[in-house]
Amino acid sequence: MAEHPDCTLVRRGYEAFTRGDLDALAGLMTTDVTHHVPGESSISGHHKGREACVQLYRRLGELSGGTLRTELETLLADGRGHVISVHRCRAERDDIGIDMKIGMFFTIVGGKISDIDECSEDIDTSNTFWR
Repeated sequence: MAEHPDCTLVRRGYEAFTRGDLDALAGLMTTDVTHHVPGESSISGHHKGREACVQLYRRLGELSGGTLRTELETLLADGRGHVISVHRCRAERDDIGIDMKIGMFFTIVGGKISDIDECSEDIDTSNTFWR
């Protein structure tokens, strides 16, 4: 069975993120994309616009000292412009580490990612890690 094109788009985003190719990742997003991060940490909130999202991803790398790793586990499409992903997130920061599942709900418009709603397996642990 062939992968749905929306899943392929999101997979390409994960691959670009893993390579650290933020220019390629930005090219997969609309200019007005928004990434919603839950919780009450330094990375939480609504990151509006392609540049704000890229800045968020840079900050994740900086805060984790380059240790952040994502391992894509699942992609699910509804065929109407939505994809759900589940990945394992691992990173270290100072004296603590994080290892948890993260879910993302992507909205796809015109072949580009226009909205990302992030869900965390453990928001309190995420808040502690990202402070």
